[in-house]
Amino acid sequence: MVKTEMIDTTSKSQVDRFVQLHYKLYKKCPQWVPPFYTDIRLMLNKQKHPFYEHSDADFFIATRGDEVVGRIAAMENRAFNKYHGTKKMQFYLFDCIDDQDVANALFERVFDWSTKRGLTEAVGPKGFSPISNGYGIQVEGFEFRQMMTMMNYNYPYYANLFENAGFQKEVDFVSCYIHRPEFLLPEKVHLIAQKAQERGTFFVKNFKNKKELISWGIRIGQTYNRIFINNWEYYPLSEAEIKFEIDNIMVIADPRLIKIILHKDEIVGFLLGFPDISKALQRNGGRITPWGIVDMMLEVKRTKWFSLNGVGVISELQGRGGNALMYSLMEKTATEYGFEHIEQTQMAETAVQVRKDMINLGAKPYKNHRIFHKSI
Repeated sequence: MVKTEMIDTTSKSQVDRFVQLHYKLYKKCPQWVPPFYTDIRLMLNKQKHPFYEHSDADFFIATRGDEVVGRIAAMENRAFNKYHGTKKMQFYLFDCIDDQDVANALFERVFDWSTKRGLTEAVGPKGFSPISNGYGIQVEGFEFRQMMTMMNYNYPYYANLFENAGFQKEVDFVSCYIHRPEFLLPEKVHLIAQKAQERGTFFVKNFKNKKELISWGIRIGQTYNRIFINNWEYYPLSEAEIKFEIDNIMVIADPRLIKIILHKDEIVGFLLGFPDISKALQRNGGRITPWGIVDMMLEVKRTKWFSLNGVGVISELQGRGGNALMYSLMEKTATEYGFEHIEQTQMAETAVQVRKDMINLGAKPYKNHRIFHKSI
């Protein structure tokens, strides 16, 4: 018999029961990259995570006997609902054995939670941050390793659990692969980018070290609130959320791979590139140790993989050479630092122009994550 229970987030033992299921299910999966235990526990900490300054969440497990066989987080993102005029419950941290009864029990529990709050639709998986938490259930590309913890990885049966429970597609997030030697921009693109800089329309800011990058962090986060305003997942981030995101990004940021596009001293675009340290994360199994930190730093120098997870120019300046400059920077950065493989991580299918541009430049869709929705 399957039972569900809401965990007490102030109880370390109950939080551990919720957290451990993910590591247990995927321990032997070679494509899975374990998140840091501390990061997941922080999502359950209502005193420290900035999400709880404006919203609320509860966490549920499903058990069969003494064994935890499923889990899910139910979230009321009031900032998102207010901005979009919706009454959505978003869910995240869904993990489950291949058993429809278990999945149904979890879904029914969070539907009941939502109904009591006056919420009318369930949407997810969608996390506590629109920047650093991955979106969706993976539905294509299972043979490929996930890109660090910037996306989710799950077994193929997950999508069936959702569809059998009556969920339907909301939106897909596609990741593209680029083999660097085949990513060659037409000379015309470089010329447009060059002329845009010569005219003084745009200026590219490079960073000498992490200290300098950190000093620009808040401004970069504030620019997110302008560049991605038309994105499906967007809602205005609070100052606390911006700081939280910047602090997370800085852990793995390589200043050489971060490029800022300025217009009259104002940030109007950016290229956020990250060295892929997935191998080191897998070796360390979600734990942070002194040796693990050294291992990650060494992996930054060894890896031939490069993730683009944050690429954009504000809409008012698109068509004036900004996109050309962005793609030119992309090619030059990957070439200069010897990367052979590039992933553009999780582009919403609603970002039509960027996806079209990338495919025209040689990028190949190879992973797909799907957000599901269901009326309650």
